[in-house]
Amino acid sequence: MFTGIVTAVGRIASSTPAGDGARLRIDAPGFGMDDVGLGDSIAIQGVCHTVVAKDGAGFEVDTSAATLSVTQGLAAGRPVNLEKSLRLADRIGGHLVSGHVDGVGTVMAFDDPGASWRLEVEAPAELARYIAKKGSVAIDGVSLTVNGVQDARFEINVIPHTRAVTTLGGLSTGSRVNLEVDMTARYLERLMAERS
Repeated sequence: MFTGIVTAVGRIASSTPAGDGARLRIDAPGFGMDDVGLGDSIAIQGVCHTVVAKDGAGFEVDTSAATLSVTQGLAAGRPVNLEKSLRLADRIGGHLVSGHVDGVGTVMAFDDPGASWRLEVEAPAELARYIAKKGSVAIDGVSLTVNGVQDARFEINVIPHTRAVTTLGGLSTGSRVNLEVDMTARYLERLMAERS
C-alpha cells in the first residue's frame, strides 16, 4: 500500500529479459536504501514491485509480462517516480494507492495558466466511471485531486512543487500515463451491484 507521495525520482538503468517478463535495475541516488530489505515493495511509476536485489545506489525488481502489458514507462533509460510502501505509523499525505495500475491514459493538454499547471487526461472508457470531481486518482504513482470531469476526460491542477519533484514535469500532449483510480469507487460499485 502506498500514499501517492513520491519521495524520489530514479532512472531505469537496464531492462533485461527474464522469462516472459524482465528484470529492471533502478538507479536511485538520494532514495535511501538503508531501510529497504529484500522482499519490500516499492512503487515504480505507480506500479508496485518487489525488491529482489539492492545496493547503496539502487535496486532490482522483476516485472511480469502481465504488468508490462497494462502499464507504460518501464523501459530502460526512463526517469521514474519512486515511493516506498506505507508503514502503519506513516502520514497519509495523498490517498491510499495499491500500486496496481488500472490502465493507461493519454495526456490531452498540459499547460501553464498561472499559479499551477493544468493537466487534462483522457482515461480508457472502462475507467472513466470511477473518476469523480474532487475525487483522487494516481497518475504515474502521484496522488492528485480531480478538479473536473467531462465524459472520459478529467482535469487536474499540478502545483509547481509536484511538477518539479516528480516525472510529471516531463509530460506533454500525447504522453501516455499509468492510471490508478480510487479503490473506494471500485468497492462501492461492487456493493451496489450485489444490492441490485
